[in-house]
Amino acid sequence: MKIKRKGSVVWQGGIKDGKGEISTESGALASYPYGFASRFEGQKGSNPEELIGAAHSACFTMALSLILGEAGFTAEKMETSAVVTLEQVENGYAITAIHLALTAKIPGATKEDLDELAAKAKVGCPVSKVLDTEITLDVTLED
Repeated sequence: MKIKRKGSVVWQGGIKDGKGEISTESGALASYPYGFASRFEGQKGSNPEELIGAAHSACFTMALSLILGEAGFTAEKMETSAVVTLEQVENGYAITAIHLALTAKIPGATKEDLDELAAKAKVGCPVSKVLDTEITLDVTLED
């Protein structure tokens, strides 16, 4: 089975004065603004790094849900965030690291159980597999 998903942008102008709009096939994003200022200067709008972070968080958490189920656990709640680091390197810019932070409430699971299963999800989720960067993970188990 192959599943194909589509994201697209429209861009007008130069790198600093230009403006773009991001859209997704699902309609979750429809002509959402992005540009130099939202990527490098903290201005309102989106940027590729936060979208990668959201995608990675979603993929990791779904993979962990599957792995938990296979181990006999069901999450009451999981919250995952991803901090994507973009920095200037020798020949331009690169994403140099992604840090995932998971807080989960998993009835019956120990911290050791969650650490082990989350580590499997971190390396096994499809988005992790496509990213060529250091990926780190912190796990918090709530009572």
